[in-house]
Amino acid sequence: MNFLRNTFAVLVGLAVAGILISLGVRLNSAWITYDEYAPFKHWKSLLQSMEHKPYFFVALLISSGIGATIGGVVTAVLVKYAKVAYAILIGFILLFIAMLDIIIYPYHPTFYKILIFLTFFPCAWMGGKITEIIYKRKKRKLQRLANKK
Repeated sequence: MNFLRNTFAVLVGLAVAGILISLGVRLNSAWITYDEYAPFKHWKSLLQSMEHKPYFFVALLISSGIGATIGGVVTAVLVKYAKVAYAILIGFILLFIAMLDIIIYPYHPTFYKILIFLTFFPCAWMGGKITEIIYKRKKRKLQRLANKK
């Protein structure tokens, strides 16, 4: 049963990260070169049109970091054990997808290729740590209430 729960948690965390990255890409109406909500179906044409616009890739890095952090939080909340490890797994999967993106489509600037490594793991780890800290505080608060009674 834990396997299904953990798999579900990872899928939900990835979905949340994908939605947040999609929102980040839609920040500027000039970047929208497609009709659908999510840009992933038309990713090649989007990257081609944004090739010489570095601010798009800065926004993509920021939204990827936020997506990895919140996706890591969601995953860590849903799994029962090893919360930080599963949050880091979200970062690893997102990094793997981003590396495939960089390999398949040559339209990314050099700073993006370098900073992508420094974005996903720390942000996903931070999401797991946020959840761990919240759970520890909640546990301490419940212990204090139990000791008062």
